[in-house]
Amino acid sequence: MAFCSKCGAQIGEEAQFCPSCGAAVGAASGAGTGANGQQTEYRSAVGQQNVNGFDPADVAQNKAMGILSYLGILVLISLFAAKNSKYARFHANQGLILFLLEVCIGIVSWIVPSIFLGIWYVGGIYYLVKALNVIFKLLDLGCLALSIFGIVNAAQGKKQELPVIGKFRLVK
Repeated sequence: MAFCSKCGAQIGEEAQFCPSCGAAVGAASGAGTGANGQQTEYRSAVGQQNVNGFDPADVAQNKAMGILSYLGILVLISLFAAKNSKYARFHANQGLILFLLEVCIGIVSWIVPSIFLGIWYVGGIYYLVKALNVIFKLLDLGCLALSIFGIVNAAQGKKQELPVIGKFRLVK
């Protein structure tokens, strides 16, 4: 199965002209001259690259691994089970960065209020701890939003980095 590069219509392998727009298809070279003199070419659907740079077969086979990458510690499953997939590695990198951010927020949100509550006798510390807890809960909600964003992109087969933290690379 081939497609016309001028209009995108499906054409037969042996066709010399596109049935939709009439552009010539060079069977031997994959290129030809169209009715209006423009250079045209066709591409086979087999081995065609997705616009994201991933092989469509790789995306279809590892979509579940991409989704698992954004579910906390389950990122390790996609890291080890699909280590030869570019698609799974991209989403595993994004998920691993998100998971490490969640762990850091969890540790800091446990340590910082504990330190301040240890010196509770200082006036106003109680309200500071409450304010810090609100800030940490908002950061947790932000991580949840990033996780949902990543899951949606992985389910749709997209290569889109997470906002703010997506530029970091841990997995090559």
